[in-house]
Amino acid sequence: MYQAHYGLTELPFTLTPNTSFYCELEGHRSAFEVLVTALEAGEGFIKVVGEVGTGKTLLCRKLLNELPEQYVTAYIPNPYLTPSEMRAHIARELQVEAPEEQSEQLLTQAIQERLVAISRANQMAVIVVDEAQALPAESLEALRLISNLETETRKLLHIVLFGQPELDERLATREHRQLRQRITFSYNLQTMTVAEVARYVSHRLYIAGYHGAPMFSSRVVKMIHQASRGVPRLVNVLCHKLLMLCYGEGCYEIKPRHVRFAVADTEDVTLPRRTGLWWGLAGAVSLAALGVWTWQQGWLAEYLL
Repeated sequence: MYQAHYGLTELPFTLTPNTSFYCELEGHRSAFEVLVTALEAGEGFIKVVGEVGTGKTLLCRKLLNELPEQYVTAYIPNPYLTPSEMRAHIARELQVEAPEEQSEQLLTQAIQERLVAISRANQMAVIVVDEAQALPAESLEALRLISNLETETRKLLHIVLFGQPELDERLATREHRQLRQRITFSYNLQTMTVAEVARYVSHRLYIAGYHGAPMFSSRVVKMIHQASRGVPRLVNVLCHKLLMLCYGEGCYEIKPRHVRFAVADTEDVTLPRRTGLWWGLAGAVSLAALGVWTWQQGWLAEYLL
């Protein structure tokens, strides 16, 4: 798309949680320290909660990538599972040999035997659940029951829950009070400050191979922060559109008008005061025209080949 125009080796503002682009923001650094400390302490449930787009999945993947070898992990990226499906998934992740007879009791026993073996090898099992707010009530309770597996002296596994604020709302109910009392460490992810948005944008451009003059002025960064509310995912969406707009115009420096165009064309952002219907129409037309132009360039290149 626009990599050659800016001298990039890859797209810097994709929505895929790519750990190579991880920027150590204050909130993410603190959350990661809480997770590591909690795991070393060897206690029960750990919870990280953050609004949509604040980087929970990226932090989750960073944790899985950087845990020392003494941790054996089971990752549940899609928790919308029945209790039996969840137990089967955990068994596969922990490389448990499934019993020949289809029995929930035998499968649970096999999981416990595997956890005991992991413990005897001086290792610790960790179940990491992303999007934990989507866990059905029965599966959430089943997860609590699995956490009961222990020896006389120590827990056999940790359970780390990453979820949206709805997770806290569910845990606050009487139905889940037993699980709520077992959460020994928790952290709430915050959105980025203006200074962090500036560092975040610069960091991602650098990782993507950009070494030119600064493209984002302080005024532009403040507008991006205002529009996105400091949410990393929305910052990515806006910055991607800003690079597309400048690429379409053949320029490099991002202007406030570019931000207004991108904001007017993006869902779930706060529009600056000066932004109105005209900016919305202009932004939509500009991005649509750029899309057509980019498609034509690709068609022409294919034709010439």
